[in-house]
Amino acid sequence: MTQADAPPNLADDNSLIAERRAKLAVIRKQAVAFPNDFKPHDHAADLLRLYDTRTVEELEALAVKVSVAGRLMLKRVMGKARSATLQDGSMGPAGSRIQLFVTKDGLGDAVYDAFKHWDLGDIIGCEGQLFKTRTGELSVRASTLRLLTKSLRPLPEKFHGMTDQEQKYRQRHVDLITDENARTRFAARSKAIASIRQFMVEHHFMEVETPMLHPIPGGANAKPFVTHHNALDREMFLRIAPELYLKRLIVGGFERVFEINRSFRNEGISVRHNPEFTMMEFYAAYWNHHDLMDFTEQVLRHAARQATGSALLSYAGREVDLDRPFARLTVRQALVAHAGLAEAEAVDAELLRARLKALGHEAPAHWQLAELQFGLFEAVVEEQLWQPTFVIDYPVEVSPLARASDADPSVTERFELFITGREVANGFSELNDAEDQAARFLAQAANKEAGDEEAMYYDADFIRALEVGMPPTGGCGIGIDRLIMLLTDSASIRDVILFPSLRKEG
Repeated sequence: MTQADAPPNLADDNSLIAERRAKLAVIRKQAVAFPNDFKPHDHAADLLRLYDTRTVEELEALAVKVSVAGRLMLKRVMGKARSATLQDGSMGPAGSRIQLFVTKDGLGDAVYDAFKHWDLGDIIGCEGQLFKTRTGELSVRASTLRLLTKSLRPLPEKFHGMTDQEQKYRQRHVDLITDENARTRFAARSKAIASIRQFMVEHHFMEVETPMLHPIPGGANAKPFVTHHNALDREMFLRIAPELYLKRLIVGGFERVFEINRSFRNEGISVRHNPEFTMMEFYAAYWNHHDLMDFTEQVLRHAARQATGSALLSYAGREVDLDRPFARLTVRQALVAHAGLAEAEAVDAELLRARLKALGHEAPAHWQLAELQFGLFEAVVEEQLWQPTFVIDYPVEVSPLARASDADPSVTERFELFITGREVANGFSELNDAEDQAARFLAQAANKEAGDEEAMYYDADFIRALEVGMPPTGGCGIGIDRLIMLLTDSASIRDVILFPSLRKEG
């Protein structure tokens, strides 16, 4: 048994924790240690919004009775009186904290004396009347005060909170207690996702749920997580994308569908990658990639306005304008504009191969012109696309599920949206030609046999669905975590995922 696995009373040798355990032992002998009958009817943010502008006299005349509950964050002694700061789960412009004013006359000897021994981090309930102190701080004059939960572990230093970023990720519960910015960030995430869901429904999309355990991983070029289903006695995969199941629903007659849920890719961890991530994919019959781009702009603007109040954002000290129409460039145009290539150089395969090698990216021998262009784009151009930019006309070779362009069959009707140098969305006119899709799956399977772990499998069941007939369709996936990074000015994807994947401690 490791220390982490040991019971708390064996693992904890910290003197402060031992002291708190001793206090809890006394409480257990005297009363119910963890009561569950206190019902707060008020929240700090609401009280501050409604009454913080009231004068001393107005509050006295109103005689507002309140009951609040939350975590004890500060205690101060002021002669015979004591004050405390209570923090609850509310959110508001003035914060989530309210001051409690504690006196022996108001509470009686027993409760007043007990309060002296309560610790920061304890969860308490308070009833009383609102008033303002001489310094103008809205407060509750306590008439009832109860200890609801004894905190056994002390919080970080009260004025600085958690300063170790790694510990903020590992102990998100403490991070949320001590950092108002963290609470605000995740509240914005919730608001953005809720607004996206509402927007989709208002535009006649139906929300659906598709499997997260797949017999064949599909819908993206990525390395999957592998597991085993005991009852079925077969290998299964955590989904890398919901795409192929959502398109089956289009075949089935649901003309507009979307799903917001987790996908999993067994790849690296970085400031922009987490193996478990949230994505929204949506599909609409009779749409093409131009319709998708127009709609994706609307989705992102709406989410920004609902979550932050504006579509004009600041990220890493630079402006990002979601109000303006998003730029649109082909891969070749992007190379000319941002990689310093002339038009003729952008179509010179040997030059592109040499350029990649000079950058430390050895291109596979089988790569042709389109793949070399795309490889250089990823290596050089992506990070330069700060303002919202749709990059279009992706090569067929790197777009196995996208419809080829009628005007130029070497490219697909596909786009990726880049903002602040990161891919935020990927969409295309869907390939609904079952024979073409089968041929592309075979090409992907050959690449897998040649050692490409991210190449797709041949999915015979999906081909069978396409053979029933899928109408012309457009589909798009939006990376929710990366969108939230943008909306909350967060440098790392781990800042916007409540419980990110982390390496083992030690």
